[in-house]
Amino acid sequence: MFGKARSKKPSPLDAYADKVTTPALAVTHIRSGDHVFVGSGCAAPRALLQALESMPGLPADLELLHFFTVKAFDHDADGHSTTRLRHRTFFVSSDMRAAVKQGMVEYVPMSIARVPDMILLGRIPVEVALIQVSVPDEFGYVSLGVSVDIIPAALARARLVIAEVNPNMPRSMGDSTLHVSRIHHLVPVATLIIELQRMPRQDRDVQRIARYIAGIIDDGSTLQIGMGQLAHEALQYLTDRKDLGIHSDVVSDAIIPLLENGNLTGAKKTRQPFKIVTSMALGSRRLYRLIDRNPLFSFQPIDSICNLLTISKQHKMVSIAQAFAIDLTGQVCIDQFDGEFYSGIGCQGEFLLGAAQSPGGKPIICMTSTTDDGLVSRIRPALLEGESATIARSDVHYLVTEYGIAYLFGKSIRQRATALIELAHPKFRPELFAKAQAMGYLSAEQSLHNLRAYPVEEEQTVLLKDGRSVLLRPALSSDAQGIRELFHHLSEADVFTRFFRNVRGLSDAEVERLCNVNYENEVAFVAISGSREESTIVGQSCYFIDPTTNMADVAYMVHPQWQACGLGSAMQACMIRHATRRGLRGFVADVLLGNAKMLRLARNSSLRVQAEKNQDAVHITILF
Repeated sequence: MFGKARSKKPSPLDAYADKVTTPALAVTHIRSGDHVFVGSGCAAPRALLQALESMPGLPADLELLHFFTVKAFDHDADGHSTTRLRHRTFFVSSDMRAAVKQGMVEYVPMSIARVPDMILLGRIPVEVALIQVSVPDEFGYVSLGVSVDIIPAALARARLVIAEVNPNMPRSMGDSTLHVSRIHHLVPVATLIIELQRMPRQDRDVQRIARYIAGIIDDGSTLQIGMGQLAHEALQYLTDRKDLGIHSDVVSDAIIPLLENGNLTGAKKTRQPFKIVTSMALGSRRLYRLIDRNPLFSFQPIDSICNLLTISKQHKMVSIAQAFAIDLTGQVCIDQFDGEFYSGIGCQGEFLLGAAQSPGGKPIICMTSTTDDGLVSRIRPALLEGESATIARSDVHYLVTEYGIAYLFGKSIRQRATALIELAHPKFRPELFAKAQAMGYLSAEQSLHNLRAYPVEEEQTVLLKDGRSVLLRPALSSDAQGIRELFHHLSEADVFTRFFRNVRGLSDAEVERLCNVNYENEVAFVAISGSREESTIVGQSCYFIDPTTNMADVAYMVHPQWQACGLGSAMQACMIRHATRRGLRGFVADVLLGNAKMLRLARNSSLRVQAEKNQDAVHITILF
């Protein structure tokens, strides 16, 4: 006697049995000459692509169109692409680099935010769309899952839509659903969604850049992190920030610690507060599980995400773009490296412009100062042949390397070249400086003294007696204009007591002596008020070492509106700490008898102070 036959577990696709097929049969509906759109990122339809590549009678003149793919196309043991098809792509990922060299790929250098309109207008043709989706819900809707980006535009234009239906695809929330009625063929698959796990970069330069980037980001900022490694590394240093938000083309596992730690609330966002708004996820199964049916996430088409008005209205919008090279005028290349196409433009242009227009926003471009082998400077006199100016110099605000941060917006060519040379690796600075002078960017009288890495550890924020705060940091040669402006705010009496003569202005050489120092036998600090975008030098101090005595001659300038609030004492303490660590015996200064402020500053030191009166001055000695 036989028992009852087990009933087959119902499938979500049972109601659509007439649409269900295999990959091999599905691709037979593709015609010669078709332009075939391929789903993006970790949602690429691999089974359909393999079936198409394996067709014995491959349709003629096919072209695959895609934004960005991950592990979707095979390579042989020598690293050559095995694709049989022609490709048109907007982003040269690792999938495509070998195929580009083999002449199989057309790279289109344009903002991905403009692609949907081009598709809808028919200027970028799409006849077939191959995508991967979640299983349908009880209402017949599938989700585009971890990649929405430009897919809606392709679906709206395609004659034929073929979808892999995968129970492992997260059901993302937002504008990411599609009714089964709009899909012509359903191909069941059960493969794991592609994971893209970034290996942390522990090398010192990368981590220093990451800390610099994090240091620029304020509480309540809205972040766009892009695809660059450096931006994702920076997020680990934001665990002390409050009410951060996300409005980004892509998210990764890097956001998870901020979520778990309570830093990522979105409470200050102007548009879609309390939501993580994105168009694509590139990460691990941990991230995908977090996204699945989670209303915290809102996945939107890329043209919605990259709308300039939406970006600019966000509170403190921060955009982080990773570059491959920059020239001394500020032109930036982000899609070519070492003469080859690498990555793409993405939507960095829109995000950088939007962040610049956002209240409190910060457009940040970052890169290591040299190639990974250290042999070539990424900061160049001019971009090389084959390197395009993807970001115009007029749109560059912050630039970050492991040697510091420069704010370039609104600065002259001379100021830009000076600041960028200071962000280059010290071994390349002399050559860059000489080329800048030869090109007329710097005057023949200007000199290069500092060949050391910027000592970021010397930076300190000081709270003064009146409640105001300043940043004390080592002076840079790019501080010349700020120091000249400080000089012109001094009273005639302050000028006379500082320079021992009546001076109406400072020559370039005199200004350089106050900031363009070598940090060996000459050292200078400045006191900065305000943000980097609107910074003002309100104080300057310097010391010059006499090697025969191991003592240093010291001098100070303080803005009149910042006197009598403790700034002079803070600068003196900073200088003493610096000199003590270097093993100096002490400071000396000649002070005019009428300079009561400087005399009081010296006497208020807790160290041993000796004073010798001369006819018109007092020779001060401070021993450590």
